[in-house]
Amino acid sequence: MNKFIFLVCLLISFYSTAQNSILSPSAKISLVTLGPDKNELYAAFGHTALRVYDSLNEIDYAFNYGVFDFNQPNFYLNFAKGFLYYKLGVYSYQDFKGAYISYNRFIHEQTLNLTQAQKQKVFDFLIWNARPENQTYRYDYYHNNCATKIRDVLTEQLGADLGWDSTLLKPQHSFREKTDEYLDTLPWGDLGIDICLGLPIDRKMSAYEYMFLPDYVERFVAKAKVKNDSAFVPLASVTKIVFSANPSEATTTFVHPWIAFGTLFLIVALISWRDWKRKNLSKWLDAILFGMCGLIGILLISLWAFTDHHDAARNFNLLWAFPLHLVGAVALVSKSLKRFVIPYFTLVNIITGILMLFWIGLPQELNPFLWPISLALMLRSCLISTLLKVNFSRL
Repeated sequence: MNKFIFLVCLLISFYSTAQNSILSPSAKISLVTLGPDKNELYAAFGHTALRVYDSLNEIDYAFNYGVFDFNQPNFYLNFAKGFLYYKLGVYSYQDFKGAYISYNRFIHEQTLNLTQAQKQKVFDFLIWNARPENQTYRYDYYHNNCATKIRDVLTEQLGADLGWDSTLLKPQHSFREKTDEYLDTLPWGDLGIDICLGLPIDRKMSAYEYMFLPDYVERFVAKAKVKNDSAFVPLASVTKIVFSANPSEATTTFVHPWIAFGTLFLIVALISWRDWKRKNLSKWLDAILFGMCGLIGILLISLWAFTDHHDAARNFNLLWAFPLHLVGAVALVSKSLKRFVIPYFTLVNIITGILMLFWIGLPQELNPFLWPISLALMLRSCLISTLLKVNFSRL
């Protein structure tokens, strides 16, 4: 309750102070870049905000496009369907800064070299955007997030006065490659993204699109130029390290995927050897293995066809997580579908073998943690089709 009262008072103070405010000549607008938290998936990419500071008008606010509300109507349903709604939040900068210091996340501040008119235009837009009827926006992982929103605010409000330096870096990465880079300490989160998102995130980014990451917004701002009176000058006039994070190690809370899936494959291989010696299938194992992969395939098809997650389209993970695996699992224990089993698992063996052979050369980069799963599927499908050809009557 005290937190709620504090937020209400802050909003009242913000609107009473900021509405129709004319910034003083000493006002400053800064880009604030906040470091990542390597232990949390949602914070692993860092964060970006804009600070407006005007001591004469008692203004010191952080404008943060990374706010979402679990209590919004149909939050989880909208999340599943791809309708992710974030909003622009306004905070006391000192409280905002203090929170990130307490999280041990670095804080860099770049004061923008803007004219009085440019500062006022950016500030007026932020005030308008922070109104309840304007603050919500449709979130997108790579194209409309907390970093790209601030990039777009600067681009749209400064217009021809702003020049981004597209030669800052040579575009050579895909969205997936940069995502993998930031999630090296969160392998399960990386795996989940690699499974659920398809071919669209494997295209090479333009230099401008690198700014879906806060680090790259900071780098581009450091090299950008802005028209100040009659000449172009550096956009960042002063860069300050507000807080340097203390060295810390990422904590591991789950068994690494290599260990988990490697152990799974070892178990499947041992059971398969026993099945081969006995000339009898452990159908319970196949029902679990192919059934689970089939369920994952249904999820991937649903994300592609029935939601607005456009980056989930054309997903090559469907080559191993095929929805019909669920039917194959049922066919193994169903007499009415027994004639379906041998041709189906023979086909699965061929497809999975081709997948493993061309894994690295596919247009979509598949996560290497999935190798043991694919090997297990290939091993079991080969064993199923071979043993059932030898002893079809045991089906």
